[in-house]
Parts: sequence; C-alpha cells; structure tokens
Amino acid sequence: MSTDQSLQPADRLELGEDLRARMLEFYRHLHANPELSMQEHRTAEFIEAHLDTLGIEHVRVGGTGVVGVLRNGDGPVVGFRADTDALPIEEDSAVAYRSTARGTLEDGTEVPVMHGCGHDTHVTALMTAAEVLAADRDGWAGTVLLIFQPGEETAAGAKAMVEDGLWEKVPRPEVVYGQHVMPGLAGTVEIVPGAVMAYADSWKVTLFGEQSHGSQPQDSIDPIVLGAHIVTRLQSIVAREIHPRRAAVVTVGTFHAGLKENIIPASAEFTLNIRTMDDDVRERVLASVRRVIAAEAAASGAPEPRIEELYRFPRNFNDPAETEALTGVLRGVLGEGNVLEAEPKMGSEDFGALPAALGVPSVFWFFGGFDQATVDSGTMPVNHSPRFVPVPEPTLWTAATAALAAIRSKVAR
Repeated sequence: MSTDQSLQPADRLELGEDLRARMLEFYRHLHANPELSMQEHRTAEFIEAHLDTLGIEHVRVGGTGVVGVLRNGDGPVVGFRADTDALPIEEDSAVAYRSTARGTLEDGTEVPVMHGCGHDTHVTALMTAAEVLAADRDGWAGTVLLIFQPGEETAAGAKAMVEDGLWEKVPRPEVVYGQHVMPGLAGTVEIVPGAVMAYADSWKVTLFGEQSHGSQPQDSIDPIVLGAHIVTRLQSIVAREIHPRRAAVVTVGTFHAGLKENIIPASAEFTLNIRTMDDDVRERVLASVRRVIAAEAAASGAPEPRIEELYRFPRNFNDPAETEALTGVLRGVLGEGNVLEAEPKMGSEDFGALPAALGVPSVFWFFGGFDQATVDSGTMPVNHSPRFVPVPEPTLWTAATAALAAIRSKVAR
C-alpha cells in the first residue's frame, strides 16, 4: 500500500492538544475495559457520560445500545454507527492498557475479554467526531444520529435496536454510514461500491442414529459415518453447483459425537457457517445444504436431522452513487493515495440491518490500523487475533477524519 505522507489527520480534525489527549484516553479506557456482546453496560454508561458533557440528548435502544441525537437546526438527518462489543479472547500484547477483563458467556462459562476486532477504535472515532461537531455548530446544519450499537459479534445488536423501535425513537436518516478497522496501513481507507460484506448463515445440525456396541455395527445407524458423508458432500456445493465467478463459502466449524471408542453413538452434532454475496446464490446454497443433509440421512436409513439457525448476518451493500460521492470526499481530506479501491470481503457485519430496516442507502468502509513496519513484517495481526491492537496514531485520527468527512458531506452549510 502507498500512503500520502502529507496526511495530517490531527490538523484535518482541527484537534487541539486537549482533544487529542482525550481521544487517546477514550481509546485506552475502552480497550482496557471491554465487554461481551449485549453486556456492554459500562461501555454504554461511558458513552452516555460523554454525550452529557457535550449537551447531546441520547436514548437507550436495544438494551445496551445508545443513540445520541445531535440537533442543529433544519437540514438533513445523517446516521453514523459504531459497534461497541468485544470478544472472548485473552489479549497477548505488551501495551500498557492491555485488557485483563473477564466476562461470562450465556452458558455461564467465565472467559477473558478483549477488543480483538477493534470496536474500541470505532467508538473512539465517533465520540471524537461528536465532540468536534458539537463545538462547531456554525459550520453545519441538520441532525446527526450517533449510533453506538451493541452485539455486532453475535448479530444480535442491530436486530435488537430495530426491534426496540430505533427508527421510531429517532429522526429518519437519509443515509447511514459506518466503518471498521482492518489489517492494513494506518492512515489508509478502503472502500468498494455495491456488495461489500457477505451474508452469513450459521446453523447447528443434529444427526440421529441408533446406538450400538462397536462390535455390533449391524445393529446401529452410525451418525458419525453419516456426518462424515455430509461434511464431504457439502464441499461439492460450491465446487459443482455455483458459478465459478460467484462467491460462496461453506464451512463446518465443529463436529461432536460419542463418548467412548467402542460405542457407536446415538447422535452427532455439527455447526455450519455459510457465506454468500448475492440473494440468488444464498438461496441456492442454503437449499442445497438442506438437500444434502436430508439425502445423506435417507441414504443411511437415519431419522430426519434437526437443523437450527444459530444466527444470521445480513449482507452489507454500499449504495453505488453514495459510495462514489463519499470516495471523492475522503480523497479530498485524506489524500488521493490513501483512499484505495477494495475487493468485497467474505467477512460479515450486522450494520446492514440498520439502513435496510428503513430502505435508506448506506456506505461502509475500512481503515488500516498498523504501522509500516508491522505491515511489512508479514506477521500483521488479523481481526479476532489476541494481538489485534491497532496503533493509536494515525489510526484514530484517520477514522475520526473519515467519520467527520462523511457526516459533513451531508450537513455542511
């Protein structure tokens, strides 16, 4: 990646030393105090306290979601979303603000917790943007929705906010923006029109057989053999049923069966993750997965398997016209060489559920989080790694600059 060395995000943001120090303090606090999905109680309170100091009204939506409503006269309504949750990961870094937090999963398991996907940078950027906008009311007119969304990692947060009446509680935006830190050079942004992130469907499949002694296979229906055939056959869906130029991924992430080597068990269980970029491909793949599971069970003389949906991520789709306009804006504030054209990513996000609930356009982009030496090292941490700790400079300033540029492109006087 190339980078425009003239980029000075702090100057672009008109940050004084005090605000620059607060931005770093926000980031370090959030990183050191992560919370699991839909449990972001202290994080929500931290955000609300900041909005209170700025005189920005706010409302709770979806449990631990917070939406600041920054009103400044007549004008467009623009939404900007930052996700707030962290992951059950034990941090492996040497930063002074490393997380030692613990949390409890839904099943009662105690786990370490870390902002291993960089949501702390997202929250910091939007908190900083809110402070700049609140202090510069002469430069813009309209309403800005500061959407701090919980539960992105489990696809629960955006859904919870919408079902809790998000769009009845705040003004209707004409566009919703969002961004995400990724492995890449700090100071750069990647953006792509159209489909930008994939649908993700996750299922749990339970196979039923007939338990028997391992020495008496004739009296069994072996769910492990059945499962092995299903797992193998599923890989042929993408390879032989989907056009080579259409994207799809079918992953079996877990497989559990049996308790002892000489007992053919009564059941087996596996989980699936299915990623697609288009509606028609998604429907084709999901139908094919169901067909394979049912057919292999029938071929084994086994009862009908049970399929349960664990969660579903929507596709993220960047409105082409809005994306083209914003790309020009970002290049103007970040530098031509710092705004890169990207390929769609097979990763998933629930951001798309927010604009989709209203049918309004959205734009979602990515910003880098690591210095040149780390990028060149070949060992750059990826999202969900215990070493995924973005460098503060110029990561935070770039993210805040991009957020402000997007918002101001709609509400500037």
